Amino acid sequence: MKPLAHELRERLALPNVAAFLTLIRIGEGTADPDGYRRFFCGGLFDDLSDHPRRKHRCKLGRRYVTSSAAGAYQIITPTWEMIQRHLRLPDFTAESQDIAALWLIRHRRALSAVIDGALETAIQRCAREWASLPGSPYGQPTLTLMAARQAYIYAGGRIARPRNEETDYA
Repeated sequence: MKPLAHELRERLALPNVAAFLTLIRIGEGTADPDGYRRFFCGGLFDDLSDHPRRKHRCKLGRRYVTSSAAGAYQIITPTWEMIQRHLRLPDFTAESQDIAALWLIRHRRALSAVIDGALETAIQRCAREWASLPGSPYGQPTLTLMAARQAYIYAGGRIARPRNEETDYA
């Protein structure tokens, strides 16, 4: 693992980070014990030595969607390969998936907002990464902002008092 991966691993212990990751898993339908082994469309895989790199097709609403999304954060194969280049994660275990999700959050310029409890800013910045977050443009079912707030608080997250988030997290 590269130094950034070690830094991100340390951040996993922060309560707001853990709560935000739980929120994502709730939205993605992977908050249960098998979530780290879940394919898009719901099937399970057993080998956590690497991303499974398999596509699945299922109906969402009125249309069919094909995706290689897998694991707790439903990471698609090309995204996993990009993360692998940057972090050199050794496998697709729960810890590696958590670190990868934090890398994606950081990549979306939302990590400081997550750590600080600026939930709405974090959600807005990550909505293009996870289709289940409020405000996602992908046309898949999403959590409402109220449901996201409730899930985050239930998971132990603390929402910061409102401030000018446009300038504080630019």
